[in-house]
Amino acid sequence: MEAKTPNEIIGVIAHEAGHIAGGHLTLQRERAGMAQMMATAGVVLGAGAMVAGAGNRNMNAGNGGMGIMLGAQELAARTMLSYQRGEEQAADRAAVKYLAATNQSPKGLVDTFKRLSDDQMFKLDGVDPYLMSHPAPQDRIASLEQLATSSAAYAAKDPASLQMRHEMMRAKLYGFAAKGEEVVRRYPASDMGLPARYARAIMNYRYKKIPEALAQIEDLLKSQPTNPYFWELKGQVLLEFGQAREAVTALRRASGGVPESGLIRGLPGRALIATGDPALLEEGIRELTNASQREPDDVETWRQLAIAYNQKDNLGMAEFSAAQEALLMGDMQSAVNHAAKAKARLPAGSPAALKADDILNYRKPKLN
Repeated sequence: MEAKTPNEIIGVIAHEAGHIAGGHLTLQRERAGMAQMMATAGVVLGAGAMVAGAGNRNMNAGNGGMGIMLGAQELAARTMLSYQRGEEQAADRAAVKYLAATNQSPKGLVDTFKRLSDDQMFKLDGVDPYLMSHPAPQDRIASLEQLATSSAAYAAKDPASLQMRHEMMRAKLYGFAAKGEEVVRRYPASDMGLPARYARAIMNYRYKKIPEALAQIEDLLKSQPTNPYFWELKGQVLLEFGQAREAVTALRRASGGVPESGLIRGLPGRALIATGDPALLEEGIRELTNASQREPDDVETWRQLAIAYNQKDNLGMAEFSAAQEALLMGDMQSAVNHAAKAKARLPAGSPAALKADDILNYRKPKLN
């Protein structure tokens, strides 16, 4: 939401790609194990010194033993943090290399770290730099700026179309997630740009100012009649406020514009189910099933499928869908209960029955 350009987001992705390419997560686990061994060895040696001191009634030996224990733990922590700081610098260098290879500017990465540095300025004042998991902000930015400005792609700009997509994405996030007064401050009524109008329409929908929201959405559609996200918003408003049949038309236009989006693909399915028309039930199930295959982790899609199958008196699939919903919600007891009922009703060996069996046999992995 704070990134002013797509390049800032791209820079962060390049940095994280550097961590992945460097195998840093695996290395951190290995080094954490080594640090733990170092700390444990210090505890054993320190405890031995304390026991020896106690046997000899030597207070200094006991204090020395405690010092060994604490010193070993401190050394282990500092060693681990030193590795992490090195990995952050390596990821920065990799990010600049990747961005140059794809003719994208590393300036956005520098801007992101400058913004983060400003946010952390007072929090990090007086903190021991050797007890930080990341390099000191000013040192990091200076090093990164030197690398970035030497890149041949430093002056490269994001395409105008990508910049507009970014602005629309920010407007959508602010419209749905920010407080009303912040939306109005960032997107005042005097701003008639497309992102500002989009943000205000979403805000009015959130605050249940439905006539205003629908009027603003119609205005957006006049500007871009085929924009699937404007049709999505119109369909959401109509569906939530009891106009399911009208919502079906809008949401079909939305899903037709981005057929690869499982989240949007499920919306016409929800609207079809919400009409309460038995003649539309099968189509609604078909749309929701397609959406569940594209977005298997979307809780609401499974909830709607459970409702639809229940209306169709297909209790086996209703229980299976409810089991998937409960599993995604982290309610294992409910998931197991629904899965057992589903397995008892579904044809043996069917895909849903096999998945229900997987839920029954699921065991949460143990953390190391």
